[in-house]
Amino acid sequence: MEILQDSVLDYSARYSSSLSPVLESIYQETMANHPHAHMISGPVQGMFLQFISSMIKPSAILEIGTFTGYSAICLASGLSAGGELHTIELREEDARVARVNFDRTNQADRIILHLGNALEIIPTLDKTWDLVFIDADKPAYAEYYSMVLPRVRSGGYILADNVLFHGQVLEEPVKGKNANGIQKFNELVQGDPAVENVLLTIRDGLMLIRKK
Repeated sequence: MEILQDSVLDYSARYSSSLSPVLESIYQETMANHPHAHMISGPVQGMFLQFISSMIKPSAILEIGTFTGYSAICLASGLSAGGELHTIELREEDARVARVNFDRTNQADRIILHLGNALEIIPTLDKTWDLVFIDADKPAYAEYYSMVLPRVRSGGYILADNVLFHGQVLEEPVKGKNANGIQKFNELVQGDPAVENVLLTIRDGLMLIRKK
């Protein structure tokens, strides 16, 4: 199901500021070479992530799902002095590419990449998070959320990608494990009195959540 027409997405990109040449290069290389290139955040969403991080000025960011490192670089740009971004990637090849891409920036020493299963790694990170970005396997979104929320500071934020999941969450009934995982997550957040949230129709949907 097409949610936003390509012409609308193109118009949005045309009237949004450009990201750095390094990020543009990473985006083009991913689009040209990765078999799952559609998973990259893209220029408009990347700029939004950069804006949010720059406004919050977090000292501790957690990203669940590194892919080729594009979104981590966007988020890391807003870190406060001495801040760190921890990012978790399951696939070894994507982690390898991400490490190379991090080294192309001036932020490599502020980005800590963890290779493995996020559900196993998250409990080992003794941090209080200012900002969390969830962009990994969709059936586990609700579990990621429940796991990280207690470690998000009061007034901190969680961002979750693909919360419209190609429009499949609009179907009756919702079909497929990925769309059902997203629907479960959306309902969990909407019913959680500990947070405030807004679902944004950026790209494939972004849920912006603030912990009270």
